Amino acid sequence: MAHPIMFDDADPFLARVRTLALALPDAAEKISHGRPAFHTTKVFAYYGGSVKVDGVYQQHEHSVVVLVDPAEREALLEDARGYVPAYLGPSGWIGVDLGGDTDWDEIGELLDAGYRRTAGKRRVAALDARA
Repeated sequence: MAHPIMFDDADPFLARVRTLALALPDAAEKISHGRPAFHTTKVFAYYGGSVKVDGVYQQHEHSVVVLVDPAEREALLEDARGYVPAYLGPSGWIGVDLGGDTDWDEIGELLDAGYRRTAGKRRVAALDARA
């Protein structure tokens, strides 16, 4: 059974995340479980997530879900924007809600961190060579 699409392609927050994620070497986008997923050989970020509360999924439609360093994860969970996403949270992923006051440099850094954890040495070297 196919998952329903859970995003609006015209979403301006998605457009910003897409621009940042696809600027990373060899990054591509695919739809996974109804949401945009950014990947090389492995997924490094998703757009949108959810949490399960009392058996009901609460959507975080305008958020980015990334795999970051455990120390950074704890700091993000202390922030009101951070949440532990369903399914991926137990594996160390973290969700960060986006809004009108979003620090896009921070989101770029989170995408970079997730990319570095999953992209492999060659791609990380290509990213470092850009600096």
